[in-house]
Amino acid sequence: MSKLQDTATQIRRDIVRMVHAVQSGHPGGSLGCTDFLTALYFKVMKHNPSFNMDGVGEDVFFLSNGHISPVFYSVLARSGYFPTQELSTFRKINSRLQGHPTTHEHLPGVRMASGSLGQGLSVAAGAALAKKLNNDTNLVFSLHGDGELDEGQNWEAAMFAAHHKVDNLIATVDWNGQQIDGPTDKVMALGNLAAKFEAFGWEVVHLEKGNDVDEVVATLEKAKTLTGKGKPIVILMKTGMGHGIDFMEGSHEWHGIAPNDEQLAKALAQLPETLGDY
Repeated sequence: MSKLQDTATQIRRDIVRMVHAVQSGHPGGSLGCTDFLTALYFKVMKHNPSFNMDGVGEDVFFLSNGHISPVFYSVLARSGYFPTQELSTFRKINSRLQGHPTTHEHLPGVRMASGSLGQGLSVAAGAALAKKLNNDTNLVFSLHGDGELDEGQNWEAAMFAAHHKVDNLIATVDWNGQQIDGPTDKVMALGNLAAKFEAFGWEVVHLEKGNDVDEVVATLEKAKTLTGKGKPIVILMKTGMGHGIDFMEGSHEWHGIAPNDEQLAKALAQLPETLGDY
């Protein structure tokens, strides 16, 4: 899996460089979810970078916690959806790479505008049900923040997916224990997430090492074996916000702060260039 690890390292370089260049963006969650999205796009998901919006005949992904757009954009570029050079336009005027992904920019790989938290599970459940109705045997994947679960719409969507036996949906919760205002346990404790999803009729899979790309691949493959059995699937993924950069890791303070010049240099020194910078 060394190639995947090299890819994840380069994507982390992309993230901090993009956010630093415009002194705006969300590095913490992006770094924490890098291994997941690397595993998904470069190993697990059957997708086509030529991109058609309907996603017929391929697996599709929906990013609900859209503020982690830096990692999403880097993964899309590195997997062939658009040139990596376009990453240099992140958050600039007239760029397709806005702070939160949007559909009206027609950026290949983006199927929903996200960043208004809580909506992604509804979209993913609807897309998965559409695949079932159309006899499309491919899967729908989605990613959500743990703090995002404060939004009640998630639980309506969870009921909907279970009621309609949307068993081609694999949702993942980035359970890093942090949100914009502090630790989730202090802002609004999530309690026993596994018991809650099970009570809502979901199959629960645990991923304790969400920053180990090998473990992420193995867990996603396990989740795929559980599809088609009458229940939607959720992966509860433990990650560290800011993972990969020692002074960022584990702190909600890096949720939406850009590194300065000195901090960027320190970060890049911990992330060797592996695939070539954009």
